[in-house]
Amino acid sequence: MSTENWTDALAAADLPADDVTAVTVAGREIALYSVGDEVFATDNLCTHGPGRLCDGFLLDHEIECPLHQGRFDIRNGQPTCDPVTEALRTYPVRIEGGRVFLRLD
Repeated sequence: MSTENWTDALAAADLPADDVTAVTVAGREIALYSVGDEVFATDNLCTHGPGRLCDGFLLDHEIECPLHQGRFDIRNGQPTCDPVTEALRTYPVRIEGGRVFLRLD
């Protein structure tokens, strides 16, 4: 596969299993989520306030903001409970050659 338009984010081995971590890629702070054998990526800041989602609680495919307990579906960025109403930006992810790549455009 071509790596054109894909940005190397980190080694897949550095992604904690069934957890969330933050990386800075091309000047953007991104939250990377590992759920089973899948990896998802969203903006790291909550849309409701300045909470860093990498400090939140991940349960299955939902991340809970550590500031106000609003939750998002990490697969599509949609809010799943109040007080959040605005979706998170999500990014396509692929794993190739032991690396995690993101499509940021």
